[in-house]
Amino acid sequence: MKQDRQDELLPLVDENGNITGAATRGECHNGSMMMHPVVHLHVFNSKGELYLQKRPEWKDIQPGKWDTAVGGHIDLGEHVEQALFREAGEELGIEGFTPEALPQYVFRSERECEMVYPYKTVYDKDIRPSEETSGGRFWNMDEIRESIGKDILTPNFEQEFKKLFG
Repeated sequence: MKQDRQDELLPLVDENGNITGAATRGECHNGSMMMHPVVHLHVFNSKGELYLQKRPEWKDIQPGKWDTAVGGHIDLGEHVEQALFREAGEELGIEGFTPEALPQYVFRSERECEMVYPYKTVYDKDIRPSEETSGGRFWNMDEIRESIGKDILTPNFEQEFKKLFG
């Protein structure tokens, strides 16, 4: 069965996003609370619906739940927007979009600590989910709001959605 690479090397950052070191994915996800940077891309269509990806059952964090359209770690030595375009291509096969930066923030769970760099875009071309996801679909905003708190969506997505889109 496919699984996340626990030896993947990730940058560690401080509250301002400055790189302070490096650690493996396994070390960052084991409850150590080492802050590592990630990108999120919220993909809207022109009807105002938001695309969510379904996380595969093999993921080490929140398997099987619905989540941000694109989300991924920033590699050591990679710039934020490089990671954004790389992850969008890897996860959904999308390219040629114009990202709009949203306010960055720190997300903490009982297992990890992330510096999140969220973006949004409007995209009406084909979305081709890869094997990194278990597919996805567009949701209307009411459908998302009705699913909050029902263990359908990831806690990180729920928190970010409420903060950014009400």
